[in-house]
Amino acid sequence: MTHTPPSASEARRATAPASDARASRGARLAVTVFPLLILGGAALALLMPSTFEPLSAGITPGLMVIMFGMGLTLTVPDFALVLKRPLPVLLGVVFQFAIMPLLALGIATLLQLPPALAAGMVLVGCVPGGTSSNVVTYLARGDVALSVTMTAVSTLLAPLLTPVLTLWLAGQYLPVAATDMATTIVQIVLIPVVGGIVLRLLLPRAVARVQPVLPWVSTLGITFVVVAVVATSHDVIASAGALLMLGVVLHNVLGYGIGYLAGTLTRASTATRRAIAVEVGMQNSGLAAGLGGQYFSAEAALPGAIFSVWHNISGGLLASLWGRRAG
Repeated sequence: MTHTPPSASEARRATAPASDARASRGARLAVTVFPLLILGGAALALLMPSTFEPLSAGITPGLMVIMFGMGLTLTVPDFALVLKRPLPVLLGVVFQFAIMPLLALGIATLLQLPPALAAGMVLVGCVPGGTSSNVVTYLARGDVALSVTMTAVSTLLAPLLTPVLTLWLAGQYLPVAATDMATTIVQIVLIPVVGGIVLRLLLPRAVARVQPVLPWVSTLGITFVVVAVVATSHDVIASAGALLMLGVVLHNVLGYGIGYLAGTLTRASTATRRAIAVEVGMQNSGLAAGLGGQYFSAEAALPGAIFSVWHNISGGLLASLWGRRAG
């Protein structure tokens, strides 16, 4: 789901010299705390599944809150970069919706995942980029403005591309109600994001006052979704958890590599390569978990839930590695 804890605006503010050190500390704290919260929540859900199973009814409202928070972090100039620097934006979005879905299908086939897990894996590959990619890009000394724009564009394209790609690639595993899924994505992604953007335009000062808490709202929201999914699928985790974890790690790490290679082949700057790599490798896994549970099964939501944990851990490690090197 997504998007995730560090906000786009936090990443942009982090580029200002006067607040650079404070923003960096806040961003690092968010990247560190987020996976720890999810790991702790998932552990509790595994230990006491019956306690947390009722939370599954709140997954959709939780996702809407997260996406509304993302909208509050976006501004109109974020989309102007599409016209100013179309090639890197196009690269990130095309790889997000072309390479990552096919890669997910290939991994599911290679590992011979059960149908529900395979469909969920493909769905992870078909969702847009995660918003935590913005702060991971900042910490990795990547192009933050480009990262924000790619995330925003891929998110707004999700109501069209995610259902179509899921129908095409996951339909062999389970029936896909593509039209209903598109309607749901409009409701839980497009409307909240656009609503957040409009509210920021109308009430910029009020939104500015609440922005410091938005990353933590997303953190708690994603943790909530993961706990609900894990609680309802604890039996499947016990039987196929290791294999699924391998698939998730492969998908994420190969996404980083393919994204970086795309930037290299177009002779982009190091900062641009890093932004594309992070954007392609990190998915809105919370959204994948929510859609998987609603349109497939509780088991199909598991890949998204596990991805939510792993890609924030790997993103933090990647940011730590690249952050020591000049962009």
